[in-house]
Amino acid sequence: MDKYKDVTNFEELIALGHGEIGTKSRNEYEENAQMFIVSEMLKQARKEANFTQEQLAQKVGTKS
Repeated sequence: MDKYKDVTNFEELIALGHGEIGTKSRNEYEENAQMFIVSEMLKQARKEANFTQEQLAQKVGTKS
């Protein structure tokens, strides 16, 4: 835990764990974070529309 003692904000925490912006590790982290956000938004919209996952898949044509 000593490596976290000087961390004062979220950006520093992310940089410590995943590298600086522009590095491969950080880019992968950022991409995965964005995919997670979009998937959570989609899940919330699906629930608000009262669709099951199967119903949504049929609606968008990914399930026959």
